[in-house]
Amino acid sequence: MPFSLPSGRRLDISTVAARPDLARADFDAGPWPAFMRHNRVSEAYFRQTVTTFPSTCLIATSDGRPVGDAHAVQLSSAGRDPFPAGGWEQVVVRAFADARNNVRRDVACALNISVARDFQGEGVAALLLSALREAAASLGLFALDAPVRPTRKHLEPAVPMQEYAARTRPDGLPTDPWLRTHVRAGGRIAGVAPASWVIAGSLGEWRRWTGLPFDSTGPVEVEGALVPVECDVRADRAVYVEPNVWVRHEFSTD
Repeated sequence: MPFSLPSGRRLDISTVAARPDLARADFDAGPWPAFMRHNRVSEAYFRQTVTTFPSTCLIATSDGRPVGDAHAVQLSSAGRDPFPAGGWEQVVVRAFADARNNVRRDVACALNISVARDFQGEGVAALLLSALREAAASLGLFALDAPVRPTRKHLEPAVPMQEYAARTRPDGLPTDPWLRTHVRAGGRIAGVAPASWVIAGSLGEWRRWTGLPFDSTGPVEVEGALVPVECDVRADRAVYVEPNVWVRHEFSTD
């Protein structure tokens, strides 16, 4: 699937099923908060996504060089809350359980879209989102859901996610750029997953991850976090419970 970027560079997007040689492609997507790398569900499952769900995992290349990727799992919606409070984590666990049990799957759920640092600002993320929608629809799935991590929420950690996600511009589109991209692509905001991504650790671990003292019980604002981290000095524990925004991309059956 070839595209021409505003810079004139060519972009190709393929599924991992079509390009298994790129399943473990690596590229520099820029800085990511160190604490975000310590989610236990992600540690257990994320790297398996490309082998278990290669038809809904994508890789973007330019002149053969990997410059972006997108990962989505597939799962059954039967008898389940389509937008669970557990968000990212809950959907991943469901999807891998369904895969193990050969359950018929009818929906996809996006886990991430990443773009190389020197290709950001050229609309690559939007192209990957569009291609992910097409990949899910081509499998006969009726929707692509996404527990979205809004790109500017970290600037306002004290604002409730429900309030943040409801903000719109005069044209009716979401104020947040990444939510706006999803809505422009055909998605609709369906709610908030209040406990989508959980990171728990000792105070020593949080000090290493953030460089902050973590010496007082109560909420601690951490750079890159969407909400404050809750610190308990007596228990020697701090917990980050990140809310995400559920967005549904539903496909026409015509």
